[in-house]
Amino acid sequence: EKIARALGNTLVAPVIAYVPEGQVNPATGHMRFPGTVTVPSETFQKVLEYAARSFKAHGFRDIVLLGDHGGTQAAQKAVAGHLNREWAAAPVRVHAVEEYYLAADVEFPRLLSERGYGKEELGLHAGLTDTSLMLAVDPSMVRASRLRPDSWPAGASGVSGDPTRASAELGRLGVEMIVTRTVDAVRKSIARR
Repeated sequence: EKIARALGNTLVAPVIAYVPEGQVNPATGHMRFPGTVTVPSETFQKVLEYAARSFKAHGFRDIVLLGDHGGTQAAQKAVAGHLNREWAAAPVRVHAVEEYYLAADVEFPRLLSERGYGKEELGLHAGLTDTSLMLAVDPSMVRASRLRPDSWPAGASGVSGDPTRASAELGRLGVEMIVTRTVDAVRKSIARR
């Protein structure tokens, strides 16, 4: 919402919740953790493609794909490339904006590291970084009573890192970074059309 407001004249489409999360059997990636739902990459790409085709049919000229999962970045770029080649003569473009993901996954952890938080604390999933972002965006989604390193069975929860010192204040730094980087990247991509 903050990105859309900063860009202006922007509609936020429904989130596509089912993405490639690993193989089912044997379980790989996030599929090793209960509650995860996965789809094959080809299926995910078709969903993105037809979402973009739908937006084009309804008159949208710039369709921006943002993904917060590393495993979706290549698929988003592939779909954008395919449709942009197909629609080369049309005034419509699909933009796969990786900066959204990179700001959250690379730049924000780097900022926290520079402020003295350790790599083992930041984690890769539901550690200090992710939990701080969630506290800033929707604290009702965080189980505060479980923000202790010993509250999860090792490896059973998918938590990587230590969310103990997570805070909304830290999360707001990340949200600001993500919004700023993404807005700049979207504007640059649209300007290149």
